[in-house]
Amino acid sequence: MHLWRTKDGIIVNDGGRTRIFQEEWDALINREDLAEYLASDIPGARPLPGDLAQALGGRPAYVLAPIGSQEVWAAGVTYFRSRSARMEESKDAGGGTFYDRVYEAARPELFFKATAWRVRGPHAPIRIRADAKWNVPEPELALYVNARGKIVGYTIGNDVSSRDIEGENPLYLPQAKVYDGSCALGPGVYVTTDPLPSSTTISIRITRGRDVVFQGDTTLAQMRRKPEELVEYLYRETSYYRETSYPAGCVLLTGTGIIPPDAFTLQSGDLVEITIEPIGTLANVVE
Repeated sequence: MHLWRTKDGIIVNDGGRTRIFQEEWDALINREDLAEYLASDIPGARPLPGDLAQALGGRPAYVLAPIGSQEVWAAGVTYFRSRSARMEESKDAGGGTFYDRVYEAARPELFFKATAWRVRGPHAPIRIRADAKWNVPEPELALYVNARGKIVGYTIGNDVSSRDIEGENPLYLPQAKVYDGSCALGPGVYVTTDPLPSSTTISIRITRGRDVVFQGDTTLAQMRRKPEELVEYLYRETSYYRETSYPAGCVLLTGTGIIPPDAFTLQSGDLVEITIEPIGTLANVVE
């Protein structure tokens, strides 16, 4: 089941039908029976006029980021490759062992990434910081979690990061991660009641002009932690209270296992394409 947020309404495809309907995004995502509801005869839904591929890709500004008022959070050092890269970039600042310790620890690294208005959708421009010299994309599986802490779907995230700022001092992580246009989500939400298999592949391709300047892939099997574990720590509910509440739900980026070489940095005009099947491809140009 695929769900896209557009300027004309919400598009849903359940494998046999493609329909468009008007509904408030936050309320929809937090339905207890979301998958069943989308497969049903939604009141007011009508067949999508025209071609789905043209609607989703032919008019870049038509498809919006799949987010309402949800916060975006992120998990760090969930892949061994990310652990190694973070240790290397921060060793001169004396923070190299921090990443090794969090990789092995029971508690994961979780941090705030973006408010909804800072998020860019498919084909929208992403940004790199002007005061950074080493900027990279981070292709990640993103979990769509409802207000009750249940994973209801998946999308693709690009956690654009300034590695030189974070490497200078780990305490600078918010400045390296949180700024306008530093997060992209899309193209839509893959709604399912089943977890994605560990064989699911995440791939990235970066094109500069006509040249592919970087590409790579990994699988969910390389993750140190399971998605459900990350969500449990993010919501952290006990029998008495919940440590953090998300009234509209949230989006949780699960970390990256693909790191460009140290000599690589994003440049204005680069096309970044991240693909996770069966979700699709998230494409953004660096402005």
